[in-house]
Amino acid sequence: MELTYKALVSEGDGNGTNSLSLKELSISDLPKNDVLIRVHYSSLNYKDALCAKGHKGITRAYPHTPGIDASGIVVEDSSRTFKPGTSVIATSYDIGMNTQGGFGEYISVPAQWVHLLPDGLSLRESMILGTAGFTAALAIWKAEKMGMNSGSTCMVTGATGGVGLWAVVLLNHLGFRVHASTGKTHLHDFLIEHGVKTILSREELSVESPKPLLPTQFDWAIDTVGGKTLENLIKKTEKEGVIAICGNVTGNELNTSVFPQILRGVSLLGIDSGHIGYEARKELWENLATDWKVDFPEKTVKEVQLEQLAQEVNLILSGQQFGRVLINHLNE
Repeated sequence: MELTYKALVSEGDGNGTNSLSLKELSISDLPKNDVLIRVHYSSLNYKDALCAKGHKGITRAYPHTPGIDASGIVVEDSSRTFKPGTSVIATSYDIGMNTQGGFGEYISVPAQWVHLLPDGLSLRESMILGTAGFTAALAIWKAEKMGMNSGSTCMVTGATGGVGLWAVVLLNHLGFRVHASTGKTHLHDFLIEHGVKTILSREELSVESPKPLLPTQFDWAIDTVGGKTLENLIKKTEKEGVIAICGNVTGNELNTSVFPQILRGVSLLGIDSGHIGYEARKELWENLATDWKVDFPEKTVKEVQLEQLAQEVNLILSGQQFGRVLINHLNE
């Protein structure tokens, strides 16, 4: 009898609307790749929610199982890279986009998309991090290579979202002075409790200004929202500062002048956590399991089963999600 598994599947109605439903699938429905993994945990990202609602720029063919993050146990590996029973992490690349993802109890992926779970991290902890935590870590890692050292001031936009909140926690742990921007005023006290020195309102950073330069306020920034906010960040960053760009929630257009670059030497860093090299990815996961390891505020982690996930997708798309949504496939 063929092995079956549960998955949350997105499918269209033929009229441009996608819906999510829990289905029982067969292992033979998965693509034929190197590594078959029994998924223990996954996490919800904004990209997953877009995929779930039928965004053709992310996923071309439906029905489809979203979920760009997964951690679990190797069942079999035709490449012989990983022994059965090995604990592994699989995030980004094409997982959950055009390859069946972590919202299912099993995934089948190429071996080069899989990493050993480093000592010091549990499968659960790795998915509290997920792509959100990994993206925040990548932004910091790249900025440090550009000279942004511990003690410098970093502005984090969208500071109560998945990437933003992880950036706040990691920056504070690593000794940076953290400023933050959020539209959720009821969470200001929470951010201050976790090391944020100054909070700017969403409106203050998104106001229209014709000036090519504005008074500087921070050494560098991690921007998760894009749009007018990013335009103002560029104008407000100190000389030789950098802005790590990893989101476009409020817009994907950038209208600015070259003056911040040629008069202040401001650099823009693109953060693509989906396709960085294998060795760099391995180094970052090792950092997150050792010197960069920090206890993420447990009260900001919402742990759900597949049956509850559809409502969480709606919340993240409406901007009402806070912290991290962890999917537990073990039914514990």
